[in-house]
Amino acid sequence: MEISAQEARLKKLRMRSWRRGMKEMDLILGPYADAHIAQLSTDELDAYERLLDENDQDLYLWVTGAKTRPERLMPMLGQIARASGVGL
Repeated sequence: MEISAQEARLKKLRMRSWRRGMKEMDLILGPYADAHIAQLSTDELDAYERLLDENDQDLYLWVTGAKTRPERLMPMLGQIARASGVGL
């Protein structure tokens, strides 16, 4: 059975969320992806994909609020922080 392009994209994003370089980001992004990415709009998926291209050290500081979040990633980082209960 062949999967759709959307299903393949979501599967890839879940994998990238769980297989980061930093365990802390695995534990933040993995559960977020499992619970939320299927409901994201195409624009939100694009933003999430761009976020996954960032390095984990910066992402961790941004999600937890330890470092000022870049404006371009602010909405997605806020969603992830609220969902994970960090950086509120």
